[in-house]
Amino acid sequence: MPKPCLLLQLRPERAAADDEYQAILRAAELDADRMKRIQMDQEFPDVELDDFSAVIVGGGPSNVSKPEEQKYEYQRKFEPKLRTLVAEIARRDFPYLGACYGLSILADVLGGKVSEERYGETAGAQTIELTDAAREDPLLHDIPQTFRAFVGHKEACQEVPPGAVLLAGSSGCPVQMVRVGQHVYATQFHPELDGDGLALRIETYRHAGYFDPAEADILIALGHRESVPVPGELLRRFITRYCETERETELQVPEAN
Repeated sequence: MPKPCLLLQLRPERAAADDEYQAILRAAELDADRMKRIQMDQEFPDVELDDFSAVIVGGGPSNVSKPEEQKYEYQRKFEPKLRTLVAEIARRDFPYLGACYGLSILADVLGGKVSEERYGETAGAQTIELTDAAREDPLLHDIPQTFRAFVGHKEACQEVPPGAVLLAGSSGCPVQMVRVGQHVYATQFHPELDGDGLALRIETYRHAGYFDPAEADILIALGHRESVPVPGELLRRFITRYCETERETELQVPEAN
């Protein structure tokens, strides 16, 4: 039986953290006993990578580019240890999927520039466009050239991180997906999110500075009108490739919008 996948979360807001966990399980079609969940704001025990088949790092209100004194207390505790782990992941080319903050911490470890200077995006859907390099990537084979995905972030990669291959971008944020080596992936968009999940995030972070609070209801309504099947398919493909190798699963390609 394959080793479990490790999910590292950094959301102190319990409802949002629980929804992220459940959304990843649903999108990846993964049973709960195949996922080890660590909520880093509560605890972060030592991780032995060889005990797991892959590592997923989700998003949250933390930003790697904030000055140390402006970071959350729990972030100051988990982030140095996470940085060391991500460095090991990159060095070993260990299967990894980072989303939002998961991209930022990877880029930071690689020596890339992550900041709030440019490319922040309000909560909602954006059109993601694959690069030529994506055509040769096993996770992106036959994925539509453009697709919709939910985003919402203050900081972003200001350039492609050193050693990374750009797989996707958007008009408002050029670095939307990268690969390092053969097995380390990260996205700026949230592959686990659907309309209901976006609505919960918007309510949870209504006053966190991602958008004008007065626009929250409009953003929720717009999110429910979107169809975003492709990001979840990418997440499912990652899990299928690295966490469920005993099962032959045909890769199904959703249609572009």
